[in-house]
Amino acid sequence: MINKGLDALPDILTVMELKEYLGIGREQAYTLVKTEDFPVKKIGRRIIIFKPNLVRWLESNTAS
Repeated sequence: MINKGLDALPDILTVMELKEYLGIGREQAYTLVKTEDFPVKKIGRRIIIFKPNLVRWLESNTAS
């Protein structure tokens, strides 16, 4: 369940912020970001998600 609006999110999210936004568990969040089509950027060991890429992914991967 999405528990807060997109406007409240930072432009660059961490996996933990993604987890909170989507209302999923830690393991589910890491499984999601490891899927081939999920838009992440790795900087060293850090995983980040750009908000516009997340929005596009959600739009194309959720039922209308």
